[in-house]
Amino acid sequence: MTVQEIKELKQRVLNGGSITLEEAVALISTPNKEALYDSAEEITRAFCPRVFDSCSIVNARSGKCSENCKWCAQSAHFSTGCDTYDLIDEKECMEAARYNHDRGVRRFSLVASGRAVRGEALTKVCSLLRRIKDEVGIFTCASLGLLSPDELDRLWEAGVRRYHCNLEAAPSYFGKLCTTHTIADKLATIRAARTRGFEVCSGGIIGMGETPAQRAELAVTLREVNPASIPINVLCPIPGTPLADSAPLTDDEVLSTIAVFRFVHPAVQLRFAGGRARLSTDTQLRALRIGMNGGVVGDLLTTVGSRIAEDQNLVSEAGYEF
Repeated sequence: MTVQEIKELKQRVLNGGSITLEEAVALISTPNKEALYDSAEEITRAFCPRVFDSCSIVNARSGKCSENCKWCAQSAHFSTGCDTYDLIDEKECMEAARYNHDRGVRRFSLVASGRAVRGEALTKVCSLLRRIKDEVGIFTCASLGLLSPDELDRLWEAGVRRYHCNLEAAPSYFGKLCTTHTIADKLATIRAARTRGFEVCSGGIIGMGETPAQRAELAVTLREVNPASIPINVLCPIPGTPLADSAPLTDDEVLSTIAVFRFVHPAVQLRFAGGRARLSTDTQLRALRIGMNGGVVGDLLTTVGSRIAEDQNLVSEAGYEF
């Protein structure tokens, strides 16, 4: 794609239009990277407030997952040595929520391993989420797997207003990464969450062997989700998983993906998630300027994230208010 064609697509988006899958694929593969990044930055500045949306996550249930997602340390199908426990200690969770709230983090999410959190475990998680909302005052989110409408109702009654369920990869590639559930299963849960009134947080992981075209396909597929937030993870290969030896993406592959996601979703929060620590500070700053306006801060689920104070300095340098 030429520089002039990139500028024409940028103007279409700025005028309220959208780009096609074919155009997204051409964009992500263009050799004219600087024109792509500059255009994405212009779209970000036009549509997104200069406020960085921060969230923190805690692993509410760890390991022994029935699903065979090839990237995941918590799958029972692989031997990774990850920590395993049935449910987080309530005191520990409350302390984590207060810690993040006191440092200006806006959202706090409970994330649990397994196909779905059900029965007594869901009752306990809902009770904990209600207590966090009432006693700490931080916005609560949840990522508890493939829930039914009735189970989502219970989360709503506990005060949760945003539900997270990543598509993870393009429909054309997901089946090569996981066979125990499907994109259709995920979309069914997302539709049920949206019907109940939840905002939806849904994105994916890049660097799992997919093509650049499939990264563009994921971006366009996410239009069906109508997400308020799109987490973009860069794969952290976990020893013991089938993707342990995956080659890292180049900085330009990461930045091109972010830029195309911004073209496809001009006003949505693009959220830095896992794998960010593998990028240089300069690359992270460029990513913030061209599209990333939210992030998961603090330690992540099974990999080390970044410290909150470091993130505050980084986003300030990129021109955002934390």
